[in-house]
Amino acid sequence: MEESYSVVVKMALLLVSTLAFFSVVSCIDDKCAACNAVAEELERGLSNEKPRNHLDMRHRLDSKGQRRGKVIDYRVSELRVVELLDGLCEKMQDYTLNKEEPTRQEWIKVTNWDNITNKQEARAYSKDISTYCGRLLEETEDELAELIKKGSVKVGDVSQVLCQDLTKHCGRTSGSYEGYDDQDDESDAEL
Repeated sequence: MEESYSVVVKMALLLVSTLAFFSVVSCIDDKCAACNAVAEELERGLSNEKPRNHLDMRHRLDSKGQRRGKVIDYRVSELRVVELLDGLCEKMQDYTLNKEEPTRQEWIKVTNWDNITNKQEARAYSKDISTYCGRLLEETEDELAELIKKGSVKVGDVSQVLCQDLTKHCGRTSGSYEGYDDQDDESDAEL
């Protein structure tokens, strides 16, 4: 009797975990909302940047003892791009999916995980958006890095640049974002 109970419990756990897996996989149905959450976190990084001096790369001495090399403006440096993008997807683990309305999903930053009622589901969603972020950056990193170095990515414009211009996950109509619904876009299928 105890053995059959154990088998039933194992089967139930397998079923629940399978259903949880498929619900998490399908939670990035709204790529626009997910992309906007990533853009929000990147924008937070941009707005929290402290002014920095130029990078002095004059570390070599010539035959006369004069320093050789370049002085690079921090705003257009690769270091700035690395500091902005490095760790971005780990920060996305602080986000989870908020489904207050059945037709609208929103990714929210969680400040206190103790206030979440279904922590297991919320953590699964946070891992999902972190994975999404990794794939998003993998596909757009070169273009995004160039735009950051050119100064085209500014506070307030990150969502437009990342989610509309680069990934096309969001369309723009009358000042608001709506999901981009192009089934032929192969990059969309991978994200």
